[in-house]
Amino acid sequence: MPEKSDSSPKKEKVLDLLDTTKKPSRRERQRKEAEPAPPAPSKLDKAKSEALDLFSEEKKPKVRRKNADPSAVLGSISKILDQDDPNMVKTPEPAPAEPAASDVADSSDEESSDDPKLIVIKPPILVPELAARLGLKPFNVMADLIKLGVFPAPNQPLEPEIAAKVCEVHGFVFEREKRDKDKGFHKEVEVIKEPEAPAQEPENLLKDRPPIVTIMGHVDHGKTSILDFFRQSKVTSGEAGGITQHIGAYQVIHNDREITFLDTPGHAIFSDMRARGADITDIVVLVVAANDGIMPQTIEAIKHAKKAKKTIIVAINKCDLPSANVDRVKGQLAENGLQTTDFGGDTEFAEVSALKGTGMDTLLELIDLQAEVLELKANPKATTRASVIEARVVPGRGTTATVIVESGTLKVGMPFICGPYSGKVRSLINDRGTAVKSAHPGMPVEVIGFEELPNVGDHLTEMKTEREAKTLAGERQEKQRLARLKPQHRNRMEDLYSMVRDGAGKAQLKLILKCDVQGSVEAIKKAVLAIESEKVESSFITAAAGPITESDVAYAASTDAIILGFNVKVEAKAVKSAKAAAVEIKLYSVVYELIDQVREAMLGLLEPLTRETVIGHAEVREIFKINRGKVAGCFITDGRVHRKAHARVIRGGIPVFDGKMSTLRRFKDEVEEVRTNFECGIRLGDFNEYQEGDIIECYKLDKVPQTL
Repeated sequence: MPEKSDSSPKKEKVLDLLDTTKKPSRRERQRKEAEPAPPAPSKLDKAKSEALDLFSEEKKPKVRRKNADPSAVLGSISKILDQDDPNMVKTPEPAPAEPAASDVADSSDEESSDDPKLIVIKPPILVPELAARLGLKPFNVMADLIKLGVFPAPNQPLEPEIAAKVCEVHGFVFEREKRDKDKGFHKEVEVIKEPEAPAQEPENLLKDRPPIVTIMGHVDHGKTSILDFFRQSKVTSGEAGGITQHIGAYQVIHNDREITFLDTPGHAIFSDMRARGADITDIVVLVVAANDGIMPQTIEAIKHAKKAKKTIIVAINKCDLPSANVDRVKGQLAENGLQTTDFGGDTEFAEVSALKGTGMDTLLELIDLQAEVLELKANPKATTRASVIEARVVPGRGTTATVIVESGTLKVGMPFICGPYSGKVRSLINDRGTAVKSAHPGMPVEVIGFEELPNVGDHLTEMKTEREAKTLAGERQEKQRLARLKPQHRNRMEDLYSMVRDGAGKAQLKLILKCDVQGSVEAIKKAVLAIESEKVESSFITAAAGPITESDVAYAASTDAIILGFNVKVEAKAVKSAKAAAVEIKLYSVVYELIDQVREAMLGLLEPLTRETVIGHAEVREIFKINRGKVAGCFITDGRVHRKAHARVIRGGIPVFDGKMSTLRRFKDEVEEVRTNFECGIRLGDFNEYQEGDIIECYKLDKVPQTL
């Protein structure tokens, strides 16, 4: 094309003089015009470009704030903007001393965030979640759990105590999370504790309380007979065998003052019950028979009383008998550390006769005097506390417990905690069988309202509400459950093989014990377990108070156990089940018989020992062949050889065969035995490898019963 057609206006030429860039030639412009136009961008390309533009725009302001100095330019511009357009938004002038917004946010987060070593997880606590919080893999946490003796499934919830141990291994602190459903923030866990006994009560609130007197001594020395005289009743007539087998609590009024008496059993197996009686008492009345003197249980009672640091008053009973020797008893008391007052000591004593009532007033006066010296006081308005001295299951009443109030006032409707169990007092019955509404300090009562049978020796404590009592009981039962679930030591197969090989395995007598009261359960169980034997041992599947039920029979049938009942009845359904399942039930009313029967049963488990007795020797001098094998022609060197005895072939001092004798002949006749210096033919079983010079040793096996 001509150059004139490509001419531009003059103004553009003037401007071109200032433009130093090189213009494209005509050929280049034609080539560009001939090229096809690029396709329009698609919607996807536009979205990608916009996304990239967003990122680029976010980075640009940061670069400008760091590199540019806004104070040099923005000062004059802001003045112009203020004059021209007052509605224009001003750009705020940044303060040089203030940190960036991100820095402020980071610092505020650091102040509000918790300890980085603290891990808070709301139950259920799962292994994957715990591993994620610790920054570990789940298999690492599983390995830590295996080292702790816990083998959970991957999705099985962990106990908070186990999770805390795993966190502690890795340097973290675990905390159980509990959220408030309404507000959604962490709520403080309510901690319920049993009220503690105050160290010292205010003097103005203390009032006199009855003394708690425990009567202790040897069996059949007249402890219960003395108490009968005070109560004008017969207790021993209701006790099997004439001995006390429970702790009885009674109240006696003397000179318008109440005295609480505890009668403890005297048999040897009730040592724990005597110790319990000495622990909760104020004064111990030690009963010694004038005709018998000091006995083993008397010495044990003295030790219990001295260990508990209790005041001891000696009652020398049966002084009306012709064989009574009071001076001998006083001398024996002095040998055991109790010096009577007439011998220059400080131990008060009284010579009494429970049957005739001689000296009983003197004994009560001594008890009153000692009570005044001790100044026994308690606060009836304090938190109620009582000691459980006996517990049982009574038909029609359920679980009951005999308690002695130590402080406060026990009332009907009061919620309480007793060991791991809670309850609410539904009824109170005094020692005379009368229902009462309250019990003051020092008063023995039977409490009805326990959820479960409490342990003897536990303390009954008053709680504010029934809900707190149940919550605390649940926590204590949970601790007991976790203690039972801890990994136990298991016998390995190698241990079992070694026990069988070495003869260390013991035979087991499995027992199920049911008694009328909890105290007897503990005493009998301890006495049975105390039977020592290296060959047989007894184990209790269950031991509880209450009648023998159908479930006990089913349990005994599944575990091959024997049911022992002490002063209890057997339910009608249980009798039928026992006959059908061939379960043995033994009922006793005297503790001596029970212990002896258990010892005999343990002996019955032992298989009799087999002992070998050599009765004679025969020397093989010639060998004869017969149709069925070989026969040894022998000469009896000593003793005798019997046809029904066992025999072994000894060659060079080593036995080569051992078995029973099949043939014993003298000449052609079959004989029963052959004695010394006679010849005979002997064939032992199917043995045919006789050699001249072999010795045939004849012996018999005797079974001898074993002993414990």
